[in-house]
Amino acid sequence: MRIVFAGTPDFSVPCLEACRDSGAEVVAVYTQPDRPAGRGRKLTPSPVKQAALAAGIPVEQPESLKSAEVQQALAAWRPDLLVVVAYGLILPRKVLAIPRLGCWNVHASLLPRWRGAAPIQRAILAGDAESGVDLMQMEAGLDTGPVMLQRRTPIGRDDTGGSLHDRLSRLGADALAEGLRRTLAGETLLATPQPEAGVTYAHKLDKAEAKLDFSRPAIALEQQVRAFDPWPVAEGEIAGETLRVWAAQAIAQDHQTPPGEVLGAGRQGIDLACGTGVLRVTAVQRAGGKRIGAVDYLNARPELRRLP
Repeated sequence: MRIVFAGTPDFSVPCLEACRDSGAEVVAVYTQPDRPAGRGRKLTPSPVKQAALAAGIPVEQPESLKSAEVQQALAAWRPDLLVVVAYGLILPRKVLAIPRLGCWNVHASLLPRWRGAAPIQRAILAGDAESGVDLMQMEAGLDTGPVMLQRRTPIGRDDTGGSLHDRLSRLGADALAEGLRRTLAGETLLATPQPEAGVTYAHKLDKAEAKLDFSRPAIALEQQVRAFDPWPVAEGEIAGETLRVWAAQAIAQDHQTPPGEVLGAGRQGIDLACGTGVLRVTAVQRAGGKRIGAVDYLNARPELRRLP
């Protein structure tokens, strides 16, 4: 089996390795063009490109797949299967028709919930009890294709956008490996259409969403802090200073204090009044500084120390 793999970020790399380990031949890798990154804004290859080059796999980086020339170049690789994992470009119908076995996609949600760009963070923001990955047969719609295999995982109170990302990346590679193994053994995977009920869209994250509004319930703010770790990182005003908030937990505690006021500060963290309940902040970052524990922050602002 000849596979063309299309992916870009870290999330995609374990799936590329699953393709390489399957016994199929990965003939080419498609990934986004190099983008400026870091303080120097130096052009940087994607994680998938770096992995492909290290493995000696040819890399293609078109800006789009819409032109006839790009589509002809893809067809010239004679792929039996196109595997797409967080590629970041839309696949036109003509591209979907190129591979003999069609196009597979590994998507980080339990479809039809959280179609779209940011399913991992949206699941945490919404307070979902579980998430997972789907191995899907692609069609023209956005994440609308039938599902062949699925892996599920609970979302814990300690899960962040980063930890859930890493777990789903491994689960996606596991599901893809099973799909490839069974297909290479001659099996045709059963693809089950997605239910029409329960469709939700995971819109792309915006930095403006990171601002904490303490008039909201504490549990919603906890979910916001967890979802936006490691990006874009929640931000709130604490005792007159705007801080990035890296870690916090909601406490079910009644109070009559205006939202955003400090209720207590000590070894356990900084307790802030919310519309409902209390948010205990345990890790912050000052402007121009690094992530520190709340205790270290309080050492710099001892006037805030007081018992709840």
